[in-house]
Amino acid sequence: MSVSFRFLGTGTSVGVPQIGCTCKVCTSDDPRDRRNRCGAFVRAGDVGFLIDTPPEMRLACCRYGVTRVDAVVLTHAHMDHVAGFDDIRRFNTMNGTWVACDPTDDGANGRTSRCLGKVMPCYAMKETEEAMHRIFPYISAKGGEHGLFRPMVEFRNDDAFTIGDVRVERLKVEHGFPCCGYLLTPTPNPQTPAPPNPQTPKLPNSSLAYISDCHVLPDETVEKIAGVGTLVLNCLRVREHPTHLKLADALAYIERIAPHRAYLTHLCHDFTYVEWLKMLPSGVVPAFDGLELALMD
Repeated sequence: MSVSFRFLGTGTSVGVPQIGCTCKVCTSDDPRDRRNRCGAFVRAGDVGFLIDTPPEMRLACCRYGVTRVDAVVLTHAHMDHVAGFDDIRRFNTMNGTWVACDPTDDGANGRTSRCLGKVMPCYAMKETEEAMHRIFPYISAKGGEHGLFRPMVEFRNDDAFTIGDVRVERLKVEHGFPCCGYLLTPTPNPQTPAPPNPQTPKLPNSSLAYISDCHVLPDETVEKIAGVGTLVLNCLRVREHPTHLKLADALAYIERIAPHRAYLTHLCHDFTYVEWLKMLPSGVVPAFDGLELALMD
């Protein structure tokens, strides 16, 4: 089994470069300084799923060859994380089934075959689901009346679930807005139940905790992901911010969690990738768009 995690975006809510900005980061020639809004793609064998659907999701999927998406996992409903959700409909079509039809049928539009789009599960907190229906009032498990032109999703609010060979568990975070992170644990046998009431579960090196947005991590979350193989944690900048971690706080959490490796994401335009590298301790690096991590081979 092969499991990989790819960063589709690693930037702050306005992206980098920012519109109209001429700072050294926004005008940098280093491709690692071009940061789309945060999102990720997880591939487990023949199964793939997205974590969030940022505005540049379509472009990222085209650039990095993402052609198979079986599910979507949302952290929260801020627009920098969900504005690309409408493009899910393309995967509904690609996963669907083509059937013969009468060219005069409603929605056939003169064609002799049409696609029956496949409904996709979308995992999210209940608050996120409710917000998504407000932002995208046309979301449903059905296609359009005159052909497939809308995302076909079935929302699920499970705290823990399995997609392919990856067990996904929700992590509590504080972001000043309903939000969560996720713990991903690849497993050769996703049907194997978790041990009953584990006191101090030991996470495998292949596990990954993804926390793109927060300003506080509750103690229960820190304890749950202690010793995780890979930690992806937001770190907006060095200066204080009301809803995101600053560098000192991010490093303090990393020290407490003690992951095998750590990546910072949701970066603003204060520092170049090279400058970030110089500031960070061993074992902690800034993520960049397109970076792919092997969780299990």
